[in-house]
Amino acid sequence: MLFSEMDKHVTIYDQLKEGGGPVILINLFTVDPKQANQLLAAWAEDAAHMKRQPGFISTQLHRGIAGSGAFLNYAVWESVEHFRRAFENPEFQSKLAHYPASATASPHLFRKAAVASICVA
Repeated sequence: MLFSEMDKHVTIYDQLKEGGGPVILINLFTVDPKQANQLLAAWAEDAAHMKRQPGFISTQLHRGIAGSGAFLNYAVWESVEHFRRAFENPEFQSKLAHYPASATASPHLFRKAAVASICVA
């Protein structure tokens, strides 16, 4: 699977150096729609592994409609440190080979942002 940064200014590896509390992982996957079932199987295996890791809270996968090959995953983690340990775990890294060759992943970590009168951080 190919990795493509969501933000050309900050890599996922830069983000893994941060500290602090809760984060949301957003990961956009793209795949040839003919290989969508293979992506779903690989993601389910990854999600089951992550679910057992300390600091994991929840995850959800969404698929684009009308035969789209775009998938959006978000996962909630207690901290960057918890996510880093899970992401760098050799067992997890070995699972990446199960994704189809056409798959691209764009993982990025986020925190809530405050916007006056609309969002509370």
